[in-house]
Amino acid sequence: MVGASVANETKSDDFPFYNGRPVLLSVQQWLLVLAAVCLGFTCLVAPIPFLMGEVGTAIRVILFAGLPLVALRWVAGPHWVQIFRPLRGKDWLWIVLFVVVNLIVSSLAAVLVTRLFSVDPNAAVSAMTGLGAGEQLLFYIRSIPQLLGEELLTILPLLALMQLFHLKFGVDRGKAIVFAWIVTSVMFGLVHLPSYNWNWLQCIIVIGSARLVLTLAYIKSKNIWFSTGTHIINDWLIFTVVMLTTP
Repeated sequence: MVGASVANETKSDDFPFYNGRPVLLSVQQWLLVLAAVCLGFTCLVAPIPFLMGEVGTAIRVILFAGLPLVALRWVAGPHWVQIFRPLRGKDWLWIVLFVVVNLIVSSLAAVLVTRLFSVDPNAAVSAMTGLGAGEQLLFYIRSIPQLLGEELLTILPLLALMQLFHLKFGVDRGKAIVFAWIVTSVMFGLVHLPSYNWNWLQCIIVIGSARLVLTLAYIKSKNIWFSTGTHIINDWLIFTVVMLTTP
């Protein structure tokens, strides 16, 4: 219960789907959702000729976030909205706290990897420094659906793994949360390998540790808007620092 207790997570306010409430998703249904997650990610990163340019890139990020949601709606019916909740006033204070924690954790991890090995810059973020003001604004705007897609890329597999561990393997709820939390954080780091010149240690340690904090935001809130808001603010701060500090 390490992750759950840190986030002040309570059983009375539970996650959807993993335990059959409000609806039980079969293995086949989860595979369909996860296939949509993979397809959405492929649309984002694959060199698809007709999805080039500004319009094509916008379509990519929409498909990245949209395909998993369409699949979830297909298998869960009206219950697909259970992963979304309204953001309340005090939620924004928690979001700011998680952003601060995430920046500290990822910075410490980056320092560790830099001292022991090496780190590579994110080529896409570095390239934005050479863009005009309008293109930079578009970069920020386009990152919103993309970061929602990154949350879906993590949270939907998290719920699927929780169901696998809890219902299939009989692992208790708390351990199922922790196992799924760790596995999906490593997975999230690995999908960033092309963005960081295939630097395995950087992706697993730095990106993976940042993902642990972002997922902890979802564990606390059961609300993907909460973790998405944390992710957006965190990345926008990084974008801004890179732009202001790059000659």
